[in-house]
Amino acid sequence: MGSDGPGRGPSRGAPSRLVVHPGAWWLWSLALGTAATRTTNPLLLTLLLAVSGYVVVTCRPDTPSARSYPAFVKLALAVLLVRLAFATLLGSPIPGTHVIVTLPEVPLPHWAQGIRLGGRVTAEALVFALYDGLKLAALLVCVGAANALAAPARLLKSLPGALYETGVAVVVALTFAPHLVADVRRLRAARRLRGRPDRGVRGLLHVGLPVLEGALERSVALAAAMDARGYGRTAEVAPAVRRTTAVLTLGGLLGVCAGTYGLLTAEGGTYGLPVLFAGVAAALAGLWLGGRRSPRTRYRPDTWNPRSLLVAGSGAAVAALLFLAAARDPGALHPGVVPLVAPALPLWPAAAVLLGLLPAFLAPAAPAGPAPGRGAAPRRAATDRPPAPSAPAAEEPS
Repeated sequence: MGSDGPGRGPSRGAPSRLVVHPGAWWLWSLALGTAATRTTNPLLLTLLLAVSGYVVVTCRPDTPSARSYPAFVKLALAVLLVRLAFATLLGSPIPGTHVIVTLPEVPLPHWAQGIRLGGRVTAEALVFALYDGLKLAALLVCVGAANALAAPARLLKSLPGALYETGVAVVVALTFAPHLVADVRRLRAARRLRGRPDRGVRGLLHVGLPVLEGALERSVALAAAMDARGYGRTAEVAPAVRRTTAVLTLGGLLGVCAGTYGLLTAEGGTYGLPVLFAGVAAALAGLWLGGRRSPRTRYRPDTWNPRSLLVAGSGAAVAALLFLAAARDPGALHPGVVPLVAPALPLWPAAAVLLGLLPAFLAPAAPAGPAPGRGAAPRRAATDRPPAPSAPAAEEPS
C-alpha cells in the first residue's frame, strides 16, 4: 500500500500486517454511528463523541481528508443549533409546564393547523430538541471520523470490479469536501499574509471564486486521468453470464429487503434471518460474476489482517451491545423529558461504548519525524536510490 501523504500516514515500507484496512475504519465509524441512533441519552452520546474524537486524534494520518474532521464537527454543531432554533421558533409537540420565554405568536391560516410561529418555549421542548439534535450530530461526527481515518480513495482499490464505476463516483463525491476545506484554508492564509480581509461577506466573496476555479481545474484533470487509465472499459462476457448476474443481483437485493422486513416485524421473525442470509449470498455471487466484466489490477492492495479485524470488530461490538441495551432497558437509553429529570449514565452501556477505544491502542499513527533543516538531516536508503513512487489513488485496467 502506498503512502497516504507526508507526515504520519502509513509509510511506504510498512508491513501489510501493520496497516489497517480502510474498510475496517469505515466499518468501525459507521458502527459507532449506528450505536448513536439507538439512544438519546446525552451522556452516552457525549461519550460516543469523545471516543470517536480520541481515536481520530490518535490514529489519523496527515492527509487532506484527515484535516477535514474539524469541518464535520462544525457541521454537527450547526445542525444542533438549527434543531434548537426550530424547536424555539416553530414549537414542539412535547407538552411542558416549565415556560422559559413566551414569544410573540404569528397567526396562521386554517390549512396550516398543527404549525405555529412563536408562542411558549418550554424547557421540556428544548431538552427534547437537544437530545434529538445531539443524536444526529453524533452520527455526522462518526462519518467525519471515517473520512479522517481512511481516505475514501483507498476504498476504491478494495471494491469488487462490479462496483468500480459506482465506487469512483462515490469517492469523487466524498473527496470533494476535504479538498474544498484545504483550498479555503490555503487561500485565507494567503490573504492574511497580504494584509487583506479573510472573514465576513467580503472575504468569502474573494475566496469563493478561486476555490470554484480550483475545483473546476481539478475536475478537468481528474477526467483526463480517468480517460488515460481506461476508465469505463469492460471485457467481453457471455450473454448467459450477464443474465445470471442480473438475476442474482436483483434477487439478492429483494431477499435482503424481505429478510430485513421480516426481522423488523413480529410475524416474520421465523423466516427473516434465513431469507436475509440467502439474499446476501445471492447478491455477493452476483457481484462476483459482475466483476468479470471489469478486470482490474491492484497496486499494493490493502489486505484484511488481524489488526483490521479487531478494529472493525470493536465497532461492531459497540453497535451490538447498544442494540441489546436498547431492547433490555429502553428507559436508560431514552431518558424522558416529561416530567423533566436529569439523565443517568447506565454503567454497562457506557462500558460497551468504551470498547470503541480499542483502535487507539491497536493502530496509533506513527509519530512525525523532524523536518529537514530543524535538527536532523533526512535519512536516505543504503543504496542511495530515490524513493519508490506512491501508490495511485485508483486501480489500473488490466
